[in-house]
This record gives sequence, structure tokens and C-alpha cells, in this order.
Amino acid sequence: MENKNKVVVRKFATALAAAVSESLGKTLGSPWPLEVIDTDQPPARHGQPVQFRMKLDGGLRGECFIELYPPPVTELVSRLSGQAVEAVSEEHARSLANVIHLSTAALSVSLQEEYGEFTCRVDNVSGLAFGGMFVVSLASALGQTEPTALLYFDGQLLDALAAANESESEASKRPFHPANLKLVMDVELNVSLRFGQRQLPLREVLELSSGSVVELDRLVDEPVELLLDGKLVARGEAVIVDGNYGLRVTEIPQAIETHFLR
Repeated sequence: MENKNKVVVRKFATALAAAVSESLGKTLGSPWPLEVIDTDQPPARHGQPVQFRMKLDGGLRGECFIELYPPPVTELVSRLSGQAVEAVSEEHARSLANVIHLSTAALSVSLQEEYGEFTCRVDNVSGLAFGGMFVVSLASALGQTEPTALLYFDGQLLDALAAANESESEASKRPFHPANLKLVMDVELNVSLRFGQRQLPLREVLELSSGSVVELDRLVDEPVELLLDGKLVARGEAVIVDGNYGLRVTEIPQAIETHFLR
């Protein structure tokens, strides 16, 4: 069962490590790499851990907890705050939670092909015990064997990842016959363009009025996404065609016909 869980969570854990690493690198102005490592060695625990809860909803549901121990987390917080920090305060933990939260948009996009669209909420928590949860180790330096951080997966998220993995395996076994698509070539499908998204608390949604500006999570020079039934099928540049919005396709991440096998 443990080996099966390793296979199931590997893709998610690797994508999460890459997204958090990228977010930290942008915030710090210098790389802070994270990678999944296979080890049973516990991290060096020189103080109280800093814990974060990532709650997923949508195509993936469940909770993943991130736990970091000093001295790596103290060094990280010192770099974020621009001054030497001996202990991580609540304010430091909230700032780090915000940086991790910023990475979840990229995480959702990178895994949308496999798991569909999902959202993440990140909170800093404390005093949690993780008995019985599945654990994945992360290291913050290439070639490092001692963990810098631990990821804990609850049963609901493990089940969701396992179900998606089984569905992907089933789809890969099904034969694809291009001739079959000819039967539905005239069926009209709704596609949509996504310029970005943003999570807002209900309080801010109720405060919206004419003239309000909602900042999206995508920069103006980032590609626009073309969605088919919520699944990403292409990326490109927004253009104007006869007074209407259009999309000039610049990238097709995966052969479009494969979406009809799922």
C-alpha cells in the first residue's frame, strides 16, 4: 500500500515543490529550490515546527499539510523579512503562508490536465499531530539527503489522487480510433477564454460595485488559456477580430483528441 501511495502522490508532490520553489524564488529574488526526495530519515528538529494547511476543493479535494523545522525555515523567514530572525513569529508564518498561497495558482494550472480544475486555500496552523498520514519528504538543496520540509496527505486527498491515477491508467489502455470522431465532428462545443482568476472572501465579493477593480493572478504578458469543458486545451495571445475578442493559438500542451478519451 505504501509503494502504491508513493506512485499516487509523486506527481502532485513534485508539482507542489516546483510551484512553491518558483514562488519563493520570485519573492526572494534568488533561487530557493525544493525537490522530492526518497528517504526515511527525519528532518533535524532544532525547535518548534512551522505548519501550514493546504485545503483543496474542486477536481481534487482534501488536505495537505506542510511542516518545516528550524534552522531552514528560520533562514528562509530571515531572507523574506530582510533581517536576522531567531524565532518564527505568527506574523512571519502568515507572510510565508501568503507566499505559499501564491504558488497554488501555478500548481492548479500545471495539474489541471490530470485532475481537472481545483482551488487551494493555505493557512498557517500550529500544534498539529500527523499520526497515520502519508508523508513525503522535500529537500531545499540539490543532492541533499536530509529533509527540509515534510508533506502530510490526509485520506481524502490520497483517495482523490488515487482515483485520478486509475482513471488516467484506464484511459491510456483504451484504443483510440480516429474514425470514431467523424461521427461527432458536427457537434458544437462551448469553449471559453480564461485571462486569469482570483480567490476573494465573501466580504470582498459583497463589497463589489460598479467601478471596482479585481486583480487577477496572471500578468499581462502571460498567455491566455482556452478551456473546453473546464479542461485546458490551448494557450495563446488575445487578439481583436472584427471588433470581437479572439485567440491566436501559440501552444497546444496535449493532443486535443486525447481529451475525448477521458
